[in-house]
Amino acid sequence: MKREFLQNFKVGDQSLPKEIIDAILDENGKDIESVKGKYADYDAIKKQLDEANRTIDGFKDMDIDAVRKEAADWKQKAEQAERDAAEKIATIQFDGLLDRTITGARGRNTKAIKALLDLDTLRASKNQETDVKAALETLKKDSGYLFEDAETPPPYAGGTGTQKPGSGSDSALRKAMGLPEAAK
Repeated sequence: MKREFLQNFKVGDQSLPKEIIDAILDENGKDIESVKGKYADYDAIKKQLDEANRTIDGFKDMDIDAVRKEAADWKQKAEQAERDAAEKIATIQFDGLLDRTITGARGRNTKAIKALLDLDTLRASKNQETDVKAALETLKKDSGYLFEDAETPPPYAGGTGTQKPGSGSDSALRKAMGLPEAAK
């Protein structure tokens, strides 16, 4: 409602007073604002509706069978990836077990020992740890040279010679240095 509309009303010969027009417009403004509140989100809803309509139009052109086939392909790829990952983990675990067991058995050359073992049978075994130990024991009996003897000290350890330090004759050493023989 506009102010000019109310000013054109006449009661008798007189126009409506300004106070009455203001009161009418204030009341009308309150009514308009209360109704506007109900429809305040009109623009947002209209945008959502347009977006939903565009999405629906996009679905109309979609080939549902192709989507289903693609979903099945992705499912199959995911399952294959899980199987591959499980195989890799099992291989890493087996290799670690084998290396630890060979080291524990004091194997001299891990690569040579692995070459003599039936790795496929050991890998397929249900009780890998026990079977690997048994295979290494058998290999130790057959090819003992691949394993260090527990009694042999490493070559860099002190006192690995056959004589005690200071107990042997040092005459050859004295002679090579040009020194006289030691007094006994």
